[in-house]
Amino acid sequence: MKKQRVLALMHPQLVPPDSLEGQSDKDINRWKTEFDVVSHLRACGHEVQPLGVQYELAPVRDAVEQFAPQVVFNLLEEFHGEVVFDHNVVSYLELLKIPYTGCNPRGMILSRGKALSKKLCAYHRIRVPEFATFPMGRKVRRPSHLNYPLIVKSLIEHASVGIAKASVVDSDEKLAERVRFVHERIGTDAIAEQFIDGRELYVSVMGNERLVAFPAFELVAEKRSADEPLIATARAKHDLDYQERHGIDIRPAELLPDLAAEAAHVSKRIYRILELSGYARLDFRLDAHGDLYFLEANPNPEIAEREEFASSARHAGVPYPDLLERILRLGLRQQA
Repeated sequence: MKKQRVLALMHPQLVPPDSLEGQSDKDINRWKTEFDVVSHLRACGHEVQPLGVQYELAPVRDAVEQFAPQVVFNLLEEFHGEVVFDHNVVSYLELLKIPYTGCNPRGMILSRGKALSKKLCAYHRIRVPEFATFPMGRKVRRPSHLNYPLIVKSLIEHASVGIAKASVVDSDEKLAERVRFVHERIGTDAIAEQFIDGRELYVSVMGNERLVAFPAFELVAEKRSADEPLIATARAKHDLDYQERHGIDIRPAELLPDLAAEAAHVSKRIYRILELSGYARLDFRLDAHGDLYFLEANPNPEIAEREEFASSARHAGVPYPDLLERILRLGLRQQA
């Protein structure tokens, strides 16, 4: 594609160095996505200016005026310390009439709320777990239709924040205790949903009007005992030492052709229902009967070269530099 001036938005503490020389594995793992995106775009000939953004929008306006980017590569996951404020930065880019990569503000809002996204999908006959929400400041009362076991999560946080083995509960006492944990330690409303014991699948989807679904990937824990439920905890997803100790890996899912086609089809339907754009990852559970349950959608998911989105694209024959250029093209085509 034609070489572009790219303004890359990211958190200030994640602005990567120009080289990996002398960097520790811990530091590299912290800003690996930002480094991968910036370094590969530059290797493709694009002029890239990283910009750390946290509390003020003025630096974005100044960079747009001075650098005159042709497209913004959005790597922000929160703003002003709030995960639900990330869509405001994208809305600001639309006001500035600057093309940007990733999801539009409406898709971010619809998919961010785990309850809202499930309600929309259930209306369209997408299978979702039974669930209930527990707002902060209210007494925990389990609805009669909600049967144990349940898994308790933050209603809005992503990246498995707050999810641990203790998140799966089997009594009213444990439910109240875990909801209180979410309220007090994470500071958000809680959602408790039917725990689907089975396989954890991730389907990566890309596109605006025309969509492509890459092959499903699966979270596996090879050292897990037969009676231990599979839980995608924060440590399981992000702690490299923990992953190695427990044999945790995310790899291509071995699915029968009909099931693989169903996963791709349902993922595209959900993508459109939630009005997503750019690229997203859809999370599912597959139970012992072969039924897919939609859990949540992740707009602008992790796109480090070794993470599941890029790995899924590579498995479909799309190398990482080509993936980033596709994301840029989609951003350039998306109208504010």
